[in-house]
Amino acid sequence: MPTSQDMTTDLDHGLLDALQHQVAVFARRAEQTRLGGTGQLRNSMDRAAYLLLNRLDQEGPMGVKALAAGMGIDSSTVTRQVAPLVDTGLVKRTSHPEDGRAVVLQLSPRGQARLEEVRSSRRRLMAEVTDGWTEEERESFCTLLTRFNSALSARQAGLPPAESSAESAAERVAERVAETETAPAS
Repeated sequence: MPTSQDMTTDLDHGLLDALQHQVAVFARRAEQTRLGGTGQLRNSMDRAAYLLLNRLDQEGPMGVKALAAGMGIDSSTVTRQVAPLVDTGLVKRTSHPEDGRAVVLQLSPRGQARLEEVRSSRRRLMAEVTDGWTEEERESFCTLLTRFNSALSARQAGLPPAESSAESAAERVAERVAETETAPAS
């Protein structure tokens, strides 16, 4: 298996420099937007809270360890990040239905409403930012960004990038598009 050093010697340094620069600019712009650069409070939710609420919404109630494993982060990090969500009523702690000693985290109705408010605001933002793009361009960008994120996750976990990452990313995007098209309107 080639090392990172081997791979960078085979690739265009100018292209890699441009890519890393654009990723850095993207991260900064995304953070500026989240902090209110768009002037919309509804879009303002920190990344950790959004990802935790989104995961609980998509996968249902689960314990801290399962949530941490699914997100690729440490259990202590999830515990720390969930605490303010519980304090503000966005997440509920309940007893596990089979093992009353275990705690299960669950999205509260208030959390569901807040998550949908943020999603709606972010959908409008994405529509605005990609105004003038074709549907194919949006799908292509989403596929490549999904593939990029998957490769970063694999690297963080010490795994090789999936050989069919382009295909699997495209399939995940297609599934998400199909889900949103069949989801009831709110």
